[in-house]
Amino acid sequence: MSAPAILIEPLTPEAFAPFGQVIQTAGAHHYPINAGMTERFHDLANVQLAGDNPRPLISIFRGQPYAIPLNLKLVERHPLGSQAFYPLSDRPFLVIVAPDMDGIPGTPRAFLTGPDQGVNIAMNTWHGVLTPLERDSDFLVVDRGGDGNNLEEYLYPAPFIVKNAD
Repeated sequence: MSAPAILIEPLTPEAFAPFGQVIQTAGAHHYPINAGMTERFHDLANVQLAGDNPRPLISIFRGQPYAIPLNLKLVERHPLGSQAFYPLSDRPFLVIVAPDMDGIPGTPRAFLTGPDQGVNIAMNTWHGVLTPLERDSDFLVVDRGGDGNNLEEYLYPAPFIVKNAD
């Protein structure tokens, strides 16, 4: 029996809404600052922090590329905070998310980012690991620091195959 296939979808704010927010300047509230020399794209994601002594962390992650088709076995979630990823290059990456089904992840969905898109994955949302494509890529990451365990991992009993829709 072959592994179930997950087809990669384009990343849109509407399709991703059950899992968090798409971080992009397109369609965002914006206005000039710094005597008109800078455009501020305002309030692009809902950073969520919970638990004891939470504080926001700003980090840079450097991820190694994955090949498609991708064998998906592991997802994780962060019960005490959201996790935002914004690429520091114009290379695409995959965002894999899954609905919660009574404490375990359901069938995953895979989204391919477009130019100038990142994501903020909502608190307690199942998601795949950082999945850059093409070559090593750096990401600005905003997530939660503080007391408590903010990581839960799940291994699917059988892998899914993530592949292009064409």
